[in-house]
Amino acid sequence: MDAVLAELNVHPLKSGGGTALTSAELTPTGLLHDREFMLVTPEGRHLSQREHAHMALLRPSFDGATLRVSAPGVEPLEHAASADGPVVDVTVHGRPCQGVDQGDAAAAWFTRFLAASAPERRGPFAGCRLVRFTGRRPTSRGGGEVAYADGYPLLVLSAESLADLNTRLDAPLPMNRFRPTLVLDGLGPYGEDGVRLLRVGETVVEMVKPCTRCVITTTDQRTAVRSREPLRTLATYRNLDGGIQFGQLAVPRRLGTVRVGDPVEVLDRA
Repeated sequence: MDAVLAELNVHPLKSGGGTALTSAELTPTGLLHDREFMLVTPEGRHLSQREHAHMALLRPSFDGATLRVSAPGVEPLEHAASADGPVVDVTVHGRPCQGVDQGDAAAAWFTRFLAASAPERRGPFAGCRLVRFTGRRPTSRGGGEVAYADGYPLLVLSAESLADLNTRLDAPLPMNRFRPTLVLDGLGPYGEDGVRLLRVGETVVEMVKPCTRCVITTTDQRTAVRSREPLRTLATYRNLDGGIQFGQLAVPRRLGTVRVGDPVEVLDRA
C-alpha cells in the first residue's frame, strides 16, 4: 500500500462550501452531486467566489432530491430539486453549457442573502438564478466529463503537501482553502505530482494536469475574509510553467465507491 484516502469532499453548489464525506460514488463527472448546482447572472454567466468571496459562507448539501443550504443570518433553504424544468444556456468561464432553472423561490433566497452580504456589490446578484446541471460537458484534456467544475471532475491533493506549505506560513491553513475532492495521505509532499494512475479502493483515477491556483485559496472559508496567503508563499516555490501549482486535476478511469481509509496504490508514475 502506497497511501490511504484521508478525506473526501463534495461541493454540490459551485463556489459554495464543501461537505466532508466518509464514502461517495465516483461517477464520470467526479463524486456524485459534485458541482451539480450553480448560481448564474440573468445573462447566464456563473457567479464565483473569485469575485464574490462571501459565497464561501453558503453551506449546501444535496441528497439527490432536496438541496439544503444554510448561511449566516437567514433561514435555511430547503429546495426540492427539479430535473425537468426550463433548460437555459449558461457559461462557466465563458464555455457554454446548460442548466435546468430551479425556479423563483430558490433564486429569491440566494438573491436576498448575497445582496445583504455585500450591499456595495448588489448589482451582480439582482435576478440571479439557480441552475442544475444537464447535458454533457467534456474536459479539454484527458477525455473526461465534468458538471459545473471549472474544467476537471477531480482535484487530488496530498496531506503532506499542505503540511509542507504550512511549515512556510506564519499561520497554518486548513485543507478547505484548496477545495480538493480527494485528499491522500502517504505519498509525501507533492507526491501527487509524480504519479499518473492511482487505484483508490476499487476505483482508478488518472492525473491529467497540475491545478493552477487562484484567489479563492486566499479566502477563509469560515469567514469569507481574504488575505495574501497562501498565494504569496506558494509563488516563492510553486510558480511553475507560468502558474502557481498546488494539487493535480484528475479524471476517473474506473468507477465505483470510494471510502475514507481506502488503500491508494500507484499504478503508473508520471
